[in-house]
Amino acid sequence: MPEVIYSLAGKRVYVAGHRGMVGSAIVRRLASEGCEILTATRAEVDLRRQEEVEAWMSKNRPDAVFLAAARVGGILANATYPADFLYDNLILQANVIHAAHRADVGKLMFLGSSCIYPKFADQPIVEDSLLTGSLEPTNEWYAIAKIAGLKLCQAYRKQHGRDFISAMPTNLYGPEDNFDLGSSHVMPALIRKAHEAKINGQQEICIWGTGTPRREFLHVDDCADACVHLMKTYSADSHVNVGSGEDITILELAHLVSKVVGFKGKIKRDITKPDGTPRKLLSVDKLRSLGWSTKIGLKEGIEDAYRSFLDGHYLERSSNEFMAGDVVGRSDIGLERAETSALHA
Repeated sequence: MPEVIYSLAGKRVYVAGHRGMVGSAIVRRLASEGCEILTATRAEVDLRRQEEVEAWMSKNRPDAVFLAAARVGGILANATYPADFLYDNLILQANVIHAAHRADVGKLMFLGSSCIYPKFADQPIVEDSLLTGSLEPTNEWYAIAKIAGLKLCQAYRKQHGRDFISAMPTNLYGPEDNFDLGSSHVMPALIRKAHEAKINGQQEICIWGTGTPRREFLHVDDCADACVHLMKTYSADSHVNVGSGEDITILELAHLVSKVVGFKGKIKRDITKPDGTPRKLLSVDKLRSLGWSTKIGLKEGIEDAYRSFLDGHYLERSSNEFMAGDVVGRSDIGLERAETSALHA
């Protein structure tokens, strides 16, 4: 095991975005670290307002910060609200990072996304692939904001000596995911489609494209564990990929989800719809060299995600919701919206 260079025990740790999928997982993981967990709702502090963020930081004086708050959404949301995605994410990141500097926060982790990498990056994607090619156009607004957040952490480290680090997770799934079929990503969309097809006696579900694109998935509890591990053991300018190191085709995923859910019908492919990038797999060599590897297998993780869905532990977020974790609760959206979801991460 690598040496712990920053112990969280006894620290005041602020998790920004604590009601979202990643933030809530980090809160669960921190419960065993012997730290005081600080959270704030949007009503208490709007991260888009600099004066509110700085006042909250000054008053609460966290020792460490996990910046997991973001405006998130799929292809449709990015295409419909590009200015909102770019502006909201840029400003909330800048506000939290700058306020953390002003409040003399000892350590900060910025959570980005694998969409920061070029659309045609070599696979598996290494950290050095950043800014070596054009981004995927369908989510470039979100990607540009995340690149800016990563670079801002590097800038505060370079200019002010701040111990601000960045982690770039792959496609995540699990408790508190977004299961709104109009805006969700591939994993929750498939789980919900298969579940609703099962309970409504449908004979088939449909996925976009040929089903051949390969995608990587990581359970959010694994992601949270990796983030806490990095917070305690890593301090450097460069960011770190967080993933499982394994991928699966969309068609294989649809069959696996169907098996877990108990849907026995057919998987139909709509080849008139786009496939997207053929493969998207992060290199996790750096993360493994730092002493961490995934613990939750894909089938086990999907079973957990499905149980969470049945128990109501998920988000309900439309295409124009602001921050991950603002809206929590059970869903009443019917099957008629199923075909609006682009089933690709």
